[in-house]
Amino acid sequence: MRTAYLFDVDGTLTPSRCGMNGEFRIWFCEFMSNNDVFLVTGSDYGKTVEQLGTVITENVKRVYGCSGNDVWQHGRNTYSSEWKLPDLARTFLISCEYESPFEIRTGNHIEERPGTINFSIVGRNCTLDERKLYIEHDVNNRERESIAHQINSEFPNITATVGGETGIDIAPRGANKSQILRDFKKDDTIHFYGDAMFEGGNDLPLAYALKDFQLGFSHQVDGWQHTWEKLREYTTNGS
Repeated sequence: MRTAYLFDVDGTLTPSRCGMNGEFRIWFCEFMSNNDVFLVTGSDYGKTVEQLGTVITENVKRVYGCSGNDVWQHGRNTYSSEWKLPDLARTFLISCEYESPFEIRTGNHIEERPGTINFSIVGRNCTLDERKLYIEHDVNNRERESIAHQINSEFPNITATVGGETGIDIAPRGANKSQILRDFKKDDTIHFYGDAMFEGGNDLPLAYALKDFQLGFSHQVDGWQHTWEKLREYTTNGS
């Protein structure tokens, strides 16, 4: 029996698409040395390394990239899904990009990742200022939520969830973050920290699975500072 700590990355350990805070990094490395830590992110491994560095990514117990569709252990790829987006779904995404009232386009709108797709109206090549403009647009119009709902209604074999601040994660139905539980034992106690446990968020399937199978606890956080606060409470209280 063990206690395992699972963490989303964007919005949970780091600001979205940015590097980890230096003080938090030092503290987190110490936490890793005393606990079984796993990463469960919608991003690919390369971006996760950019944000957290190799000291963390190669020394956690395992990195579940692309919502568990690309698995890494100590810097070595141990599993990678070969799923590809169906042509009809790709055409639908292109039409969503064309029809969006948000006017800025920066390129790399359909990003291929192992076993999953990240779709972004503004594009993955956007600057921080362009990102902020899209975030404001999405908050006001709930565009990503609407597109994800349409995908889930039109294509029964794939699932779309809101991920990060500008993207939508798309994968085969069932190939979401909850799939990583296959690697854990029934007597493990799991604590999962994530910022997207809302309806349509990519952390929610794993949070639901933990509750349904009574495997542990999910902790909704609002940024890396909130995660750090909760972890310090744990280390202080010992519970």
